Amino acid sequence: MAKMKGAIEVDTERCKGCDVCTKNCPFGVLSMSKEVNSKGYPYSYMQYPDQCTGCASCGMVCPDGCIRVYKIKC
Repeated sequence: MAKMKGAIEVDTERCKGCDVCTKNCPFGVLSMSKEVNSKGYPYSYMQYPDQCTGCASCGMVCPDGCIRVYKIKC
């Protein structure tokens, strides 16, 4: 059986930096960037992409629907 990994894509312009996704990631994959988007908000990103399993916890809790979760066969 193929092993699955995950990846996310964050719409950085829509992200308002609420930090909910980083708090709800069970694997500690996400962090808030030190950079800001055009609205002045920091945005989330995959700090540890190798640890992502594609569980979609981040995408489910994002109040603005800024996160797309992908599963990748390895």
